[in-house]
Amino acid sequence: MTDTTPDSLIPYDEIVQEALRAVVGRVLGQVEASSGTLPGSHHFYITFKTAAPGVSVPKELRERFPDEMTIVLQNKFWDLNVSDTGFSVGLSFNQIPAKLVVPFAAITAFVDPAVDFGLQFQAMVDDETASAKSAAENDGAERDVVSRISPSEDGSNVVSVDFGKKK
Repeated sequence: MTDTTPDSLIPYDEIVQEALRAVVGRVLGQVEASSGTLPGSHHFYITFKTAAPGVSVPKELRERFPDEMTIVLQNKFWDLNVSDTGFSVGLSFNQIPAKLVVPFAAITAFVDPAVDFGLQFQAMVDDETASAKSAAENDGAERDVVSRISPSEDGSNVVSVDFGKKK
């Protein structure tokens, strides 16, 4: 008898990541259904890989954030459209309007600080460059954006699922 766990033939990690990303889609879908109005003091920090397949951001933002960026959906956003595979939204960066298209597979973190809730995801794309994570300060953000979310020891609702890969 051996103490090693056998490799799973069922991709549990992918299934769980997909299910957690569906939470983001459902929440954004509810905001879309309410004409883009966030309930109460809810607001979202969404971090995503800018070079992921299907991501569409203006050239100047991609140059400024070549690896990853965080956007804030709070006061100034418009045209939120949610599909089964991702979302698009209008935001303003330095008084310049921009439309962003983000597939759910590109999202690495979703946080609603109003209720101390967060989800952290494994990247679904290869990291070819190890650049620092940066927060995109879109207009209307009332507080500094933390672009790296760590599991909290204070009991907050940050969910991080990390399935270690066997080598």
